[in-house]
Amino acid sequence: MKAFFEKLFFEPKWYHWGVSIVLLPLSIVYGSYMCLRRLLRAKIRFSIPIVSVGNMIVGGSGKTPFVVALASRYDDVFVISRGYGRQTQGLMQVSSKGKILTSVTQSGDEAMMMAEALKNASVIVSEKRDIAIELAMREGAKLIILDDGFNRIEIEKYEVLLEPKIIHNYLPFPSGPFRGFWFEKRHADLVLKEGEDFTREVSYRNLQDRMLLVTAISNPKRLESYLPQGVVAKKVYDDHAYFNEEELIGFMQEYEVKSLLVTDKDAVKMEEFQLPLSKMQLKLHIENRVFEEIENYIKGYRDER
Repeated sequence: MKAFFEKLFFEPKWYHWGVSIVLLPLSIVYGSYMCLRRLLRAKIRFSIPIVSVGNMIVGGSGKTPFVVALASRYDDVFVISRGYGRQTQGLMQVSSKGKILTSVTQSGDEAMMMAEALKNASVIVSEKRDIAIELAMREGAKLIILDDGFNRIEIEKYEVLLEPKIIHNYLPFPSGPFRGFWFEKRHADLVLKEGEDFTREVSYRNLQDRMLLVTAISNPKRLESYLPQGVVAKKVYDDHAYFNEEELIGFMQEYEVKSLLVTDKDAVKMEEFQLPLSKMQLKLHIENRVFEEIENYIKGYRDER
């Protein structure tokens, strides 16, 4: 079922559209609800600038590497995320200016990945972003970056919206991958298109001639064009899933591989494992004018205060 919906969302064939049409009434209700709540909900304005990096489509769009690239340009910056896939709830500080304060099971994989990549920033996870912002301000934050914050409509912020290079299905969930009607992107301050405003750059570490791809990301098909030579088999888990070391050892023996090929998001959940890892590391090349527009907002907001 999961594989069917991934195809429907990202690579639909003619036979997927029948299901999409059946689900369309639910999609209209969901899209209408998301539209109305954005129009009717009052916003909280904080005393420091807040930049949201989000998308309207479920699945990976480059949000996490974009957040890392943006946050690395500033001091006294806090990144706030929901902490998808974590085994905890509530407010939790993952890192303080690069110092890791918790485990990946408590933070979630994406939050830990950002915490490890940002040596001069702090990371907080919370379902309630306003509470996390208040904590960050008490800790001296001068800038907040919200990871996946487009639908956090209760917070006044500068909206950066990332769009994939190609979109095959423009319908709202569950008929399609959109978290609302596609035209809701008009509420963004900056809409960035992959291939025009930013591009993906993949580097590799410790490649071997026989590797097993092991990954737990959304829409794993997007990795296909970046796979190096030497991948002899693939094991795909649900997004944010955790791995069992003994199971992975069994897979390595079964396929007679020398290492596991993983993304950075997967690797943070294997740091305690005694297993050889090969890594695919994603970074974004972002046009300078994008950073300039965000910087103009930040300076303007501070000048208003």
